[in-house]
Amino acid sequence: MLFEHYALNVLNPKEMAQWYVSYMGLEVVSQQKEAPFMTFLADTSHRVVMELYHRPDAEITDFNKMHHLTFHMAFISENAEVDKNRLMVQGASFLEEVNKEDGSHLIMLRDPWGIPLQLCQRTHKL
Repeated sequence: MLFEHYALNVLNPKEMAQWYVSYMGLEVVSQQKEAPFMTFLADTSHRVVMELYHRPDAEITDFNKMHHLTFHMAFISENAEVDKNRLMVQGASFLEEVNKEDGSHLIMLRDPWGIPLQLCQRTHKL
């Protein structure tokens, strides 16, 4: 089997999708113009796809109440410090920074809606 996508029920799928397109480099590959506003976003490889939508009849997770290691999205970064500063100007908030023994640099942020984002500047690809 191949992984197709993961989905998040959120309050503002259109606004969130625009933020991820503008600041995380994702691309809208499909978008519904009416409720529930299903929007599929792909990374530059089109290997990973995230769906955002709004269904008020289902629970919407308050990610700000969850520990950032319970769930997070990780993105490859060529320069984690530069990306951290750029994203914080755009509403992200800082959580923690880890410098691994192998030289990898990991920075954990929250997007403007509280979703944890990890910036991974690794010395070796996974």
